This record gives sequence, structure tokens and C-alpha cells, in this order.
Amino acid sequence: MRQPSRLLLPLLLYPACALALLLGGCSTMGPAAVHRGETQVAPLTSSELAQSDVNRMSTLAMRNNLDSLYRLIDKLYRRNPAEWRKTSSVSREAAIERVRSAIDSRTPWPELQGKRDIAALSLALSPEFKGDRVAAFIYASADMLIVAHDGKTTFYLVDGLDAQHIYNAARNVESAVWLLADEISERERNLSFEREFGKMVGRLDLLSEVLTEKYRRAVISYVQNLAGASFLQFLPVR
Repeated sequence: MRQPSRLLLPLLLYPACALALLLGGCSTMGPAAVHRGETQVAPLTSSELAQSDVNRMSTLAMRNNLDSLYRLIDKLYRRNPAEWRKTSSVSREAAIERVRSAIDSRTPWPELQGKRDIAALSLALSPEFKGDRVAAFIYASADMLIVAHDGKTTFYLVDGLDAQHIYNAARNVESAVWLLADEISERERNLSFEREFGKMVGRLDLLSEVLTEKYRRAVISYVQNLAGASFLQFLPVR
């Protein structure tokens, strides 16, 4: 039987490398570095002195969730240009700014007929709604989130949040996405929408767990302090 040549022997011994050679060569160099941004450290403000770690986390989560909604309204308007024209005759950007201003100032959205929270969300997604559905949906979603956080977007030591309300808000976002998806055909599906909503649900669920754990750990720490007090005292040595 004819023996393989010395040139082919390494390829027979190392098939993975052989395949790589056929596809472009085995390289000793690592993958090219890809820069995808860096973590950002916010400047310290005096107001943070009145915040616990959980307060700060809650504030950041709320800020990021609202930012997600502002990104989503731009995506939804781009896909549904007829909607933003119901809110602004100038431009898509002007319509976005009007909705954002209403959310930031907690000004009721006229087309929601005075409804707030989940009642507004239900109206925005109802088949009979004839106004700017994108604006109404984003505004109602933001209002529901803020209501779940006791009507606030920034949190301090005197503030308390209900873990169950935060958990319920996460489930409301999931339900709203499911209802919204009914109007998106398979051809029009865009995973960037699902990713953005998924981030919101993840933040809410994590905050809910942290709030629950906060009170649980407080009880455990109290018991540990009581039990360990007698063992942690210094003893006389003479």
C-alpha cells in the first residue's frame, strides 16, 4: 500500500487544521480585537449621598427602561410613519419629542382620554383605538412603569418600592409585547424590538428580586448580629 507523502501527513494527523487550511489557512494570530464600547462611570453628585445601593440601582434601572422606550418609539415610528403624522405635522423627531416631554413632565396624553397605568395600556392596544397608537403605547407603558415605582423615577433613602409591583410591571411588558406582536407579520419581524423589550423585562425582574432579597437579608443580618455578639467580644488576657 502506498504511504502518504510527508507533505500530506500533517493534514491527516490534524484534520481540523487541514480544514482550516482549505478555508483560508491556520493562523497563529488571535481574532482581531473588536471594540464594542466601555463601561461608563457617572460623575458623583451630592444627591447620591441620600441614596442606598438599592436606591441607586432602582434609579438607573428606571432611567434605562425609559431610554429603551424612547428607542422603541423611534423604531416603531420608522416602521409606521402614518402614526407619527397623527401627532406632528413637522417630523418624526418632533413627534418623538412631544411624547418624551409628556412622559418626563407626567402630562396626560390627550388621546388616552384621561386613562393612566394599565387602563391606558389596554386602550392603546385596543382594536378600536384610532389615534397615534405608537405614541399612546409608549406613553402608557412608561406611565405603567412609573406607577409601579410609586410614581417616581429617582429614589432616595426615604423611598420604598414594592417588589410585587415591580414584578407585575415585568409581566405587563411581556403581555403588551405579545399583543403588539399580533400586528407584526413574520416578514416584518425585527429582533431588535424583542431585544429591547427583553432588556426591560430583565431589569424589572432583577430589581424585584433585589428588593425581595433586601428585606430577607435584613432579617438574617439582625439574627446574625444577635447570635454573634457574645462570640465577637474581646476577652481579658491577664
